[in-house]
Amino acid sequence: MERSLETQVDQAVEAWLRWVPRWEPATHRGRVAPCRRCLGSPILSAAGIGGNVPHGVQHGLSTRIKTIVDHAVAEYTARNLPMLQSELDQQAARNRARSYRPSEDLEPEFEGLPLDPDPVPGAPFLFTIAGLADDEIVELPPLPPLTDEAKAALRQEVALADEYANMVGREICGILLRHRLNVQAAISQHVEPQIEALLEELTSSLDSPFDPEAP
Repeated sequence: MERSLETQVDQAVEAWLRWVPRWEPATHRGRVAPCRRCLGSPILSAAGIGGNVPHGVQHGLSTRIKTIVDHAVAEYTARNLPMLQSELDQQAARNRARSYRPSEDLEPEFEGLPLDPDPVPGAPFLFTIAGLADDEIVELPPLPPLTDEAKAALRQEVALADEYANMVGREICGILLRHRLNVQAAISQHVEPQIEALLEELTSSLDSPFDPEAP
């Protein structure tokens, strides 16, 4: 498993390194709410990506690594946690019954991000993508109820899955330490110059309060 996991992490980092040169600073209004996937992520810390790196750059790597963890946990669940697997299978069937699934098949740089921008006070949306997706969920029949014993057993299996995910995450952090130099070099080469140019452009466009010729 270690060699397989190492290969997956190597491939994820290589894919991110190929993508980073295409990154550009966002020109739209940023979101107020922080990304729970990236904020304080030990994965990003192990990879050498600090909190001052633009979120889009962080998200591209954290999502690729999350996919590896998710697949590992899915395999573990299928082998060892039958109740949890049954619940997941039922939920997957419900998802397939929905004709509108806007959060699926997204590129790693966009997967897991909110579907809609933050609302502007006084300017309500006519509709939202998330709202349309929620409408489809409401129309599906509810899942069958569980007994108290089944709920207790399911909670235990969920805890085991979480424990396994944490174990895989710690192992991945150790693997990412070997990629820190390449990750930081890519940020220095492709990200930081764009940020510096953006700040320089912003500074030059501001009127100096001490300029006597300023209006």
